[in-house]
Amino acid sequence: MLERLLYEYGTSPMLPMHTPGHKRRREFAGNLPYSMDITEITGFDDLYNASGVLAETMSLAARLYGSRRAFLGVNGSTGCLLAAIYALLRPGDRVLVARNCHRSVYHALEITQAQPVFLMPEIDSETGIAGSIAPESVEKALISAPDTRLVIVTSPTYEGVASDIASICDVAHRFGAVVLVDAAHGAHLGFHPGFPESPIRCGADVVVMSLHKTMPAMTQTALLHVCSGRVDHERLAQAMRMFNTSSPSYVLMASMDRCLRLLDREKDALFARYDENLSRFSEGIRDLKNLSVLGHGRDEESRREAFFAFDRGKLIINTEKTGLSGPEFAARLRAEHKIETEMTSLAYVLAMTSLCDGDETFSRMTSALFALDGGLAPARKTIKTPVFDLPPSGTSLSEAARAEGEPVSLEETVGKTVLEYAWAYPPGIPVLIPGEEVTAPVIEALRALAKSGVTVYSSRGGWPEGFYCAK
Repeated sequence: MLERLLYEYGTSPMLPMHTPGHKRRREFAGNLPYSMDITEITGFDDLYNASGVLAETMSLAARLYGSRRAFLGVNGSTGCLLAAIYALLRPGDRVLVARNCHRSVYHALEITQAQPVFLMPEIDSETGIAGSIAPESVEKALISAPDTRLVIVTSPTYEGVASDIASICDVAHRFGAVVLVDAAHGAHLGFHPGFPESPIRCGADVVVMSLHKTMPAMTQTALLHVCSGRVDHERLAQAMRMFNTSSPSYVLMASMDRCLRLLDREKDALFARYDENLSRFSEGIRDLKNLSVLGHGRDEESRREAFFAFDRGKLIINTEKTGLSGPEFAARLRAEHKIETEMTSLAYVLAMTSLCDGDETFSRMTSALFALDGGLAPARKTIKTPVFDLPPSGTSLSEAARAEGEPVSLEETVGKTVLEYAWAYPPGIPVLIPGEEVTAPVIEALRALAKSGVTVYSSRGGWPEGFYCAK
């Protein structure tokens, strides 16, 4: 609908006396969709006061996913998470946060000056992947802090691990807390029984999802869903105005509109084909000797206890028994088979699939895995991901992030309070956050990740020489 309106306007003789400055002239546009890049002009609605075509798109999103209200996000899930947390918290509020949340959650905690209590998920010792958040852990934390206002969980995670959101919501609501689920990687959930259930249908109050990560939509497109009456819809709407651009891209919004309308028409057929392709892939890789793919082949019969559920659309290629690090294996996939993967960690590679992948995609991946597997001998020494406890904290996140400090060499940082973040990216989950104490196991983990080829950096540029620490 929106795409058609934009095309008709872009090919009409209408003289564009409005922004943007390229004025839809192809000599300046090249091959980019400049003809559809407009501003809020008559007939095209206003995202933040929608009553026409954009209101229709948001209503369609809510109906498809089963939420009470859906907002279009043009600043990715990052903007939606910032908006949601800002709307749901007041300064000083206590919030229960899964430690494996995205960095945007931490930035929102800084802004709101909330008091976070962190939950560490169980770590799968073989791959180093963060497991599910246990409802029992949530209940134990809420008993200790019954004044908690908000619970934030990532489900599914970047690697596809889902938590028992229904049970977590039951526990949280019993204590009067609201549940926000970062489902940035879960926009495809809820449409087929071969995948975990969508957190929207599990009782979550607010759910954020990136359409572009697993669905046919352009990068930077996201949805914020309001799923219950426990939250103030209008406060969320105001926060979306604050944390998203006041000049939303019509190209991005047309991409979302097209994606949602495609789902409305063809979701059953598209997901049936996707499920069939994944099942065929699982069957096809059962005879791999040294490599394994989480949730497929041999691993299907020995699902990790740390995982409540797993999205098998995420292909986690476990290299732990081959002697190759994740980055080394990804480099061979790229060089020898022209396959570019999503991300790497110390002992695994993540290859993303979606309902847009056809038979050829899965056949090529299967062939590449067997070709590489055949040239690998079992490693004498397996790669183990360092596991460390949650570092102790003595200063609040919001205070530490604003505090003045000094650079400290890495050898001298142990025992000091860090004033910057340390990340492994992707996926952008912090190993250290401002206000925490640097420990020897944390430094060991960061060094191991960096040595394997994983990108490690700190928010103020201290790593690898050291960190910015409190005086």
